[in-house]
Amino acid sequence: MLARKAYLEKLIAKKDNGKVKVITGLRRSGKSVLLFQLYREYLLREDVPEGQIISLALDIFENVKYRNPMELDRFIRERITDKKKRYYVFIDEIQYVSEIPNPYVDDPEAKITFIDVVLGFMQMPNVDVYVTGSNSKMLTTDVLTQFRDRGDEIRVFPLSFAEFYAAYEEDKRGAWQDYYTYGGMPFILSLNSHEDKSRYLRDLFERTYIKDVLERNKILNDADVLSSLLDIIASGIGSLTNPRKLSNTFKSERQQAVAPDTIDKYLSFFQNAYLIQKAERYDVKGKKYIKTPCKYYYSDPGLRNARLSFRQIEETHLMENVLYNDLIRRGMDVDVGVVELATRDNQGRKVRKQLEVDFVVNRGYDRYYIQSALSIADPEKKQQEIASLIRIPDSFKKMVVVQGYMKPWKDENGIQYVGIEQFLLDENILIG
Repeated sequence: MLARKAYLEKLIAKKDNGKVKVITGLRRSGKSVLLFQLYREYLLREDVPEGQIISLALDIFENVKYRNPMELDRFIRERITDKKKRYYVFIDEIQYVSEIPNPYVDDPEAKITFIDVVLGFMQMPNVDVYVTGSNSKMLTTDVLTQFRDRGDEIRVFPLSFAEFYAAYEEDKRGAWQDYYTYGGMPFILSLNSHEDKSRYLRDLFERTYIKDVLERNKILNDADVLSSLLDIIASGIGSLTNPRKLSNTFKSERQQAVAPDTIDKYLSFFQNAYLIQKAERYDVKGKKYIKTPCKYYYSDPGLRNARLSFRQIEETHLMENVLYNDLIRRGMDVDVGVVELATRDNQGRKVRKQLEVDFVVNRGYDRYYIQSALSIADPEKKQQEIASLIRIPDSFKKMVVVQGYMKPWKDENGIQYVGIEQFLLDENILIG
């Protein structure tokens, strides 16, 4: 069992703080293990009696009864038997709780939801509440909004490369390749063959993720469109796109008419399920956001590769995807950057050229500019990679992350170069 130390420390720090702890993230990324095993073991070590830890997993068949909010409330309250004792309530995958009509009022619009249940528990001074969920729209707009300042979110990601590397039992030299190929879903570490890993990741998509999105959003007839959209996004990670471009791709490559608005809606469903993440585009010199196009990244590289049957393992694009995920995991705000440059074409006419900065990273008042490059061995290639960085008119840190192992160094422009493995293994490399 993996330690997930950083997440456990966050939970411990929020213990008994008077707020509901909302643990969010992609299904099968380790939320349940974190709460039901790692945090539970911590409480037991702290001498919390087992009878004062009340746990309920709503994603298993034997507990379907408690997807009714009134039955859920009854189940928990029956176990809170002593007002002088402190109870810890764990509810797993709370998005399974249904809305039901309120039987006590004559109003068909009046509903009882899991929000009412959790708010009720929070009124009890001897109860500390923890819930997990796998839908960001539901959990951020419903829970955190209605709880206002009484909700604390902890986002759980698939294994970072540092976590994967620490648990990797083979020759560490192969860890990076295995990570960008099969990703960081925790169960992957228990599988040995390519066939087993591939089957597991594909089954996650078909039996869990796509099924959840279809059922939750009531679009059961559009399974083929959703599946195709996931494939197109997977094939184009690191590329700028928007719903209209994607609509044209459906028309030209798949002979399907899918409206841009529909694609935009389906992309939001994938984001809400934590399958993909959207990076906005930012004009560095103009200091403004560019509405479109943008980039989409998969929350796990192994899931991305499984969508394409492991046919497109391009390390350069996968490096970029992994870097984005790791920066987000570290709590950074990450955009895709563009630097506009005034130049002249072959006829001497003035033109404006856009140079890309892979990531504009913000943390409080600090900012970092990062390029992901497979190699800078060739001088011409190096100049291409840093062309945007040397034209940024500020003194914030600029960095190029390259393939493999490289001892960090700086060039005459003050740009730092570091290997991808060092970057991912050192949490403080940006601020060092």
